[in-house]
Amino acid sequence: MFAVSGGPVRGDGGLVRGDGGLVRGGGWPVQVGGGWPVQARYSVAAARAVRTVSPVTDTNTDDLLAAYDDQMRGAPPTPPADVTYEQDGPLLRIVGQFRGFVSGPRDLRVGGAELDRLIARQRDYFAGRGEAVEWKTRGHDHPADLTERLRAAGFVPEEQETVVVGLAEEMAARQPVLPDGVVIRRVVADVDMHRIAAMESAVWGEDWSWLAGDLIGRIDAAPDEIAVYVAEADGDVVSAAWLAFRGGSEFASLWGGSTLSEWRGRGIYRALVATRAALATARGVRFLHVDASDDSAPILRRLGFHAVTTTTPYVWAPPLADSSPPSLQ
Repeated sequence: MFAVSGGPVRGDGGLVRGDGGLVRGGGWPVQVGGGWPVQARYSVAAARAVRTVSPVTDTNTDDLLAAYDDQMRGAPPTPPADVTYEQDGPLLRIVGQFRGFVSGPRDLRVGGAELDRLIARQRDYFAGRGEAVEWKTRGHDHPADLTERLRAAGFVPEEQETVVVGLAEEMAARQPVLPDGVVIRRVVADVDMHRIAAMESAVWGEDWSWLAGDLIGRIDAAPDEIAVYVAEADGDVVSAAWLAFRGGSEFASLWGGSTLSEWRGRGIYRALVATRAALATARGVRFLHVDASDDSAPILRRLGFHAVTTTTPYVWAPPLADSSPPSLQ
């Protein structure tokens, strides 16, 4: 949810409700080409070597989807502490989060019994660890019967979300006026991450204390790959959001955006989008990405984002295991 990732923001490795609704970022799938050795350790250098950047001349959704497939299925270059990337066939497997994460290229290029064995291997791998696992699917992926075979193997679909992509420069230009007394600032201190977690707990009526550790870990591991912002009124956090960069690509991802009920509808969320877009533009990022819930997708589309596909997490959990983020799912 970055978490690693946006939420719940799932993304970046965890779950985090964000940007107006649930944003799942889950981990980050990668295709590195070649023979895909079973359980090989993921190589960031290899991923960067094979990643291509597709030219996009406008906001044609087919072009945006192609860019998304080329650049957003790779893993972030720096995993949090104790998190590892592994390969099994065409799949990326992320190990060491609150639950496992699996994803692959647009076309797995396997089917039938071979695909069934690949699915069962992921399930059994995490069963051996006593952990749940999420398999991230997209609406345009192949083979077409992947989700049917996941169901047959015991995987259960969670909420479908819409993948939206927008031009960072265009988002940065949309500067709403903040309510009187509200300020936005970037934060890095541990105490601020705990304040954000407390605000999220108040918004969702659930214990989000785990989020503080998640954000602290990401900042410690790679401070240049995440930017966390709070909106404050009279010194209190009323909203928070973060931006995850992907080195070697034209993309960055938006996570978070939850706002206390009494402060909603007053331009704070839009201001956080514009603030993060401005930083992304300054860093040379061209596209912003969100996995958006049904609640957040219309808001983002009004801001200029384009829907390019859908994404649905399929989750398997061992008996009596909690497949949700800590105190959340």
